[in-house]
Amino acid sequence: MIPCTERELFVFNKISRTAREMGVKTYLIGGFVRDKLIGRDTKDADIVCVGDGIELAQRVASAFQPPPPVAFFKNFGTAQIKLEGWEIEFVGARKESYHPDSRKPEVFAGSLQDDQLRRDFTINAMAISLNEADYGNLIDPFEGIKDLEKKIIKTPLDPAKTFSDDPLRMMRAARFSSQLGFGLDEETARSMQEESPRIKIVSQERVTEELNKILMSSRPSVGFDLLYRTHILEIIFPAMVELAGAEYIDGKGHKDNFYHTLQVVDNISRSTDNLWLRWAAVLHDIGKPATKRFEQGHGWTFHGHEVAGARMVPRIFGSLKLPMNEKMRFVQKLVELHLRPISLTKENITDSAIRRLLFDAGDDIDYLMTLCEADITSKNQQKVKRYLENFEMVRGRLKEVEENDRIRNWQPPITGEMIMETFGLPPGRKVGDLKNAIREAILDGVIENKFEAAWEFMLQKAMESDLQPLNR
Repeated sequence: MIPCTERELFVFNKISRTAREMGVKTYLIGGFVRDKLIGRDTKDADIVCVGDGIELAQRVASAFQPPPPVAFFKNFGTAQIKLEGWEIEFVGARKESYHPDSRKPEVFAGSLQDDQLRRDFTINAMAISLNEADYGNLIDPFEGIKDLEKKIIKTPLDPAKTFSDDPLRMMRAARFSSQLGFGLDEETARSMQEESPRIKIVSQERVTEELNKILMSSRPSVGFDLLYRTHILEIIFPAMVELAGAEYIDGKGHKDNFYHTLQVVDNISRSTDNLWLRWAAVLHDIGKPATKRFEQGHGWTFHGHEVAGARMVPRIFGSLKLPMNEKMRFVQKLVELHLRPISLTKENITDSAIRRLLFDAGDDIDYLMTLCEADITSKNQQKVKRYLENFEMVRGRLKEVEENDRIRNWQPPITGEMIMETFGLPPGRKVGDLKNAIREAILDGVIENKFEAAWEFMLQKAMESDLQPLNR
């Protein structure tokens, strides 16, 4: 038997006993077996039986007290139970037949061998018997255990057919490569490139789900680079591919912004599990291709790429079917602000500039600083050390100004409603101009962030515009 906890063995024994009472052959298969063999944490287990998977799930559930609820999906012949945060899925062994225009197969009842043949990769096709005669034995017809040892991702059958039948498997190959740190064997990698156009028949939601899983791995660059080299990324995420390559004029070149981005994503992945902060790292330089210019005597510039990139974020989120809500706005904000902390590392930065960054970033200031630190990708370690020390200085200044002025998520003490009521004004430009003037004066340190100071300043600015309060 593969290494298991006492609790896992207790559950598998119950499944084995129940299956024996039903007279069906039952096996533990797939990712659970793979992860246990390489010592990786796992909370999901797949059970395949040569029979009715839904009935087996229901009988297994009734063997526990209290019985856990059974979620079943009759169309797919699958059922699921949860035990203390551990998910177990049951399915009847099956074989599949695919049509060229769809990744949804016709499904027929089959044997264990049929079920192993339909698996995506050899490392996911290994099974452990839960049957009395050979309980705990490994059934590994495609030598997946050898591929685990070699850290190779390989398909059980012809990879061209495997990927053509279900093109999502190409995304899964990139994901497992990123999650496990495995490479692809040559034929599998070549078939991914040849079959890359087939990815177009997969729904955007499923593609993006795999992209998110790659992004949440310990080294997302591995998966993104594999998708890039097999030409899949240019189909599913062309804006990212536009970052690739370096151009030279008069001997002056710029860095490859695609591989710079991958390094930033890997950097940030070492310090956060926040998916949307990782997406901000993916998109932080996405505006560079649109703003790239060569200036004689100076070299390559990307002026305003942060603004251009922020404008692109909603369109990219929409095309990838990512949520168009506060998560998108969070990413957009970080993309637009990602150069600001860098400018604050120079000498003689005023409190006003610090206040403005605190005001604009609000509660996301710490996320922004994490992104900026990940954006340091120089091979010169002394340069990296100097930048990190500068950012530490900026963090100190941010803390100091915030403690003094409480400017984060701040709103001016004089509201638009107060201005309209004081001067008898309708909503409009005059109200906005006065409110903006008060805000700018506080951010610039001209007046204190207090109601009395703001009120006096408002009256003074109003007099300059020939505005008189109603209750003089």
